Amino acid sequence: MAAATRRYDPERRRRIIDAAIRVVGRAGIAGLSHRTVAAEADVPLGSTTYHFTSLDDLLVAALRQTNEGFAQVVREHGDALADPGSDLAAELARLTGEWLGGDRAGVELEYELYLAALRRPALRAVATEWCEHLVELLAQRTDPRTARALVALLDGICLNVLLTGGEYDEEYARNALARVLGTGAGPGPAAPAGPGR
Repeated sequence: MAAATRRYDPERRRRIIDAAIRVVGRAGIAGLSHRTVAAEADVPLGSTTYHFTSLDDLLVAALRQTNEGFAQVVREHGDALADPGSDLAAELARLTGEWLGGDRAGVELEYELYLAALRRPALRAVATEWCEHLVELLAQRTDPRTARALVALLDGICLNVLLTGGEYDEEYARNALARVLGTGAGPGPAAPAGPGR
């Protein structure tokens, strides 16, 4: 009898990544294994290890795919960010609100994978990819050091919103970003209150 041939399935790798994202979204990174992903993707266990020899490889692919959320927003509005006539602080505050106001579960998942890089060195390079892309874009309007400060501030604001469950305050973000840019005036609105404040 002829040996069985492997069915050509060019989408299988993508389905495995999608399944890993769903598993992490439902059970956290602790719930991720080749077995749980194979079951979620409805593929043989060997398929997951064929495409991703380690869980870190799978997490890197998942993080790169989830990073597309904010990257897509930036790509769609990159011209406005690069336009020297636009209010950079206002544009950044608005885009951040658009991202946070979209698929909230997807944003939370992106940050869960992003923060996993603290304990998984293999994730660190891809975890910084979107930051570096945004720094390069913003450096066209300011200098590299200020661009990094803007990205760090946005990161902190987003984490605060996600961790406290609070509402995103676009005006507060705009004012804080303007201060980093040196264009802010006055004391501005108070920081949104979190638990224990």
